[in-house]
Amino acid sequence: MFQKRRLNFWEIWNLSFGFLGIQMGFALQNANASRILQSFGADVHELSWFWIVAPLTGLIVQPIVGYYSDKTWTRLGRRRPYFLTGALLASLGLIFMPNADMFTAFLPSLWVGAGMLMVMDASFNIAMEPFRALIADMLPSDQRTLGYSIQTVLIGVGAVIGSWLPYVLTNWIGVSNTAAAGEVPLNLLLSFVIGALVLVASVAITVFTTKEYTPEEMALLNQDEKVEETEKSTGGLIDIFTDFAKMPKTMRQLSWVQFFSWFGLFGLWVFATPAIAEHIYGLDPNNSQSTAYQDAGDWVGVLFGVYNGVSAIFAFFLPAIANKVGRKKTHAISLIIGALGFLSIYIMPNDNWLILSMLGIGVAWASILAMPYAILAGAIPPQKMGVYMGIFNFFIVIPQIINALIGGLMVQYLYNGHPIYALMTSGVAFLIAALLVSRVEDMDENGTII
Repeated sequence: MFQKRRLNFWEIWNLSFGFLGIQMGFALQNANASRILQSFGADVHELSWFWIVAPLTGLIVQPIVGYYSDKTWTRLGRRRPYFLTGALLASLGLIFMPNADMFTAFLPSLWVGAGMLMVMDASFNIAMEPFRALIADMLPSDQRTLGYSIQTVLIGVGAVIGSWLPYVLTNWIGVSNTAAAGEVPLNLLLSFVIGALVLVASVAITVFTTKEYTPEEMALLNQDEKVEETEKSTGGLIDIFTDFAKMPKTMRQLSWVQFFSWFGLFGLWVFATPAIAEHIYGLDPNNSQSTAYQDAGDWVGVLFGVYNGVSAIFAFFLPAIANKVGRKKTHAISLIIGALGFLSIYIMPNDNWLILSMLGIGVAWASILAMPYAILAGAIPPQKMGVYMGIFNFFIVIPQIINALIGGLMVQYLYNGHPIYALMTSGVAFLIAALLVSRVEDMDENGTII
């Protein structure tokens, strides 16, 4: 019987190396998009509305990309054409978003900036989920936790570089972090260009060092499942809705865990800079042009680098911890530690103490990037790995859309304009996610609950 080959460490490393560049760009977006939009004129309570374009595009793009990547075969393979295309498009978004003021002759720079945020996030989505599916395609069941953990390490390394880059350019090299009203500081402009170059280069390494299984080999691996798919498939995009209705029980259970996890994360990405600028630095969260506000924004980038760095380190230990206590318990404990990290931000006496809060958030982030996918992979029919990974993304983007719709209103009316309470809400969401992990059935490829 034809079986998947066990890969060595460096083969698994190259399999996910492109994620380093993807996450470097994603980290630049997460840490700085709100600040850039504020530079172009957005108010604090409007930020989540501009961010809504990002998860909305993911909601549309992800399942379609997953569906077609399951059925694609080119000279570059099955998944690789998608994350290469996504990387090229995302790099264009990274270059043009902070330079949106170049297009003011055609549209207001705020609109162009929001549009580039949409392009970037759609492109990151095109690139990310085929990488998730590639791990499941290429690795046998007992190597998947290792595969997703290595992926998390690379995500963390890329995110640290992306998050710290603006701070490093200003404080180590002397690049200016201030600009005239309506313009983006030079340190951010350079950071986004560097991120675009690294993104394309790292994805190219995965594309040209990885050899995927051919359609014939995949058919041999999944003969029984392939017959079943042929009998029931309608052969069109309508299959996405059919597959959604018939999603495995484990995916339904994980969907609620994902919902509250990503609701919390979205609050961090949107409101961290104004929340910390006001609560820790004592600044007006709407006065984004001041030097003090830009310094606070650079420090938020450093903090984002800290939690991503912690996730990269903790990811090395995830396989051993999961083998000892189980994947569910590992994920639940990690989410509780992350919740404590969020809630502790409120009581920290100064900006340096926030590093301690980020340690907790980093532990949860490592687990969020690895454990749900390791649990899910054993419950998905192998021939539908791409489309189900895309559908699984619904439970990442839907909570972000909901937070985008209500987050700004909550800050404005429920929290009296104080964005720090949006971060406290994120902590509560993580606690709820941790409680819901206990309902999930974790099983291997043979359907045995573990």
